[in-house]
Amino acid sequence: MQNILKLDVAGQPRGWLSAQEAVSAYARGDVVYGIGEPLPPMFGGIQRLTGLRSAIRLQPIIALQGRVRPGFSLPLCNRTLFRRDEHRCLYCGQQFPRGELTRDHVLPTSRGGDDRWENVVAACRRCNWAKDNRTPEEAGMPLLAVPFRPNTWEWHFLSRERVLADQMDYLSQQFRAPRDWAH
Repeated sequence: MQNILKLDVAGQPRGWLSAQEAVSAYARGDVVYGIGEPLPPMFGGIQRLTGLRSAIRLQPIIALQGRVRPGFSLPLCNRTLFRRDEHRCLYCGQQFPRGELTRDHVLPTSRGGDDRWENVVAACRRCNWAKDNRTPEEAGMPLLAVPFRPNTWEWHFLSRERVLADQMDYLSQQFRAPRDWAH
C-alpha cells in the first residue's frame, strides 16, 4: 500500500504515514483536511447490527490536528544523499547503483569538515579513494555540481522511492529550482 504524505495544519510536510496509520488518524478524527484524488477504499469489518462492511477512502495527502512547530530537521542519510545527486558520482559523472556509491566529504572531516548536506556528495569508490584526505582542488578533481541542503519539500520527495502524482504535484510546487529528479 502507498504511503500518505502527512502535513501539519499549516500545510508543511511533516513525514509519511503508512495506510494503517492514516486510517487510525481518520478514525480518531485527527484529519483536518485531505488533498488529492481518493485512493481505492480500504475495507474493515462487518458491523454486527447493520451487516454493513466499513470502508474508508484515504487521500494521498492529509493534514493532522496539532501544533505547528517551526523548522524540520532534515536527516542526512546515504539514501537521500544519493537520490539528491541522482546516483551519480560528482567527480567522474557516472551513475552507479546505491551499493557502489559512498558518501564523500568535500572538506574531509579530519580537516574540520562537517557531516552536513552542504559538505557531502555521492562518489564512486574509485573517485573517493583517489581524492583521499584532500579537497577537490588539492586532488585535481573538480566537483560537477555544488552540494546543497534540500528544503523540506525536496527532502520529503527524496526520502521515498514511490511518490504518487498528487503528492509530487504538492511537493514540487515548493522546490527551489527545477530538478531532473523531480520529473
